[in-house]
Amino acid sequence: MHVGEFPLFNVSLDRDGLERTMRENGIEGGVVFHPDNAYVREVIASVPGAYGLVWANPRMPDYLDETLRFLDDERFLGVKLHPLLDGYHPNDPAVHPLIERLIERDLPVLIHCGHPIFTLPWSIEELIVSFPEAKVILGHMGHGNIIYINAAIDVAARHPKVYLETSGMPMHTKIAEAVERVGPERVLYGSDVPFHHPAVEIAKVRVSGLPPELVERVLGANARALFGISVTDGHGASTGSAGEEEVSSSGSKG
Repeated sequence: MHVGEFPLFNVSLDRDGLERTMRENGIEGGVVFHPDNAYVREVIASVPGAYGLVWANPRMPDYLDETLRFLDDERFLGVKLHPLLDGYHPNDPAVHPLIERLIERDLPVLIHCGHPIFTLPWSIEELIVSFPEAKVILGHMGHGNIIYINAAIDVAARHPKVYLETSGMPMHTKIAEAVERVGPERVLYGSDVPFHHPAVEIAKVRVSGLPPELVERVLGANARALFGISVTDGHGASTGSAGEEEVSSSGSKG
């Protein structure tokens, strides 16, 4: 999910809107991001169930030091990269030190996937080949182009630490295909709020053709396992079993 202003796309979602959207759609936990990491830190400190991904831009000076400082906050559970908006190749050498640190910390990186020239599945796969131990999430699993969707599934099938995230990908049947080909633990529901509506994205998973137990894994358990989120009352103590919560782990619009 996103929080904050995105004027390029004429959408925005403030702190109260995020909390309201989560409550109205039965989303008890999720990860959010915005290029302004300090703003994200303020939001996730006050919204129960909200965690952050650090938006890292390797074209900015001292980006690595800044990213690592935010990752020292336990509410940040990984990193978001948007090579399309920020203008770099996923396998640019400037990205490599970040991926090395994420491997050391056992944290995932979510990468926007599905648009030329910088976020095609094959471009991201170059980074994956360079760092096979990295946990890489292909945001939108190829987005709206069937060639890119199929390629994203192919990339995940070739690499055992690659995950697929469902938001903005229009073909509900591809979610079931991804689970079948990649495995039931490596497909993650995402909402892409406010660029997409969580009710639509949740329905897409539910009508995908998966059996109920796998629907619930995609909607929540898989993201909790990847990000290390317990079923909690916000950022506090555990309150129940893993099957009781939906977690949104969405990508970014581009």
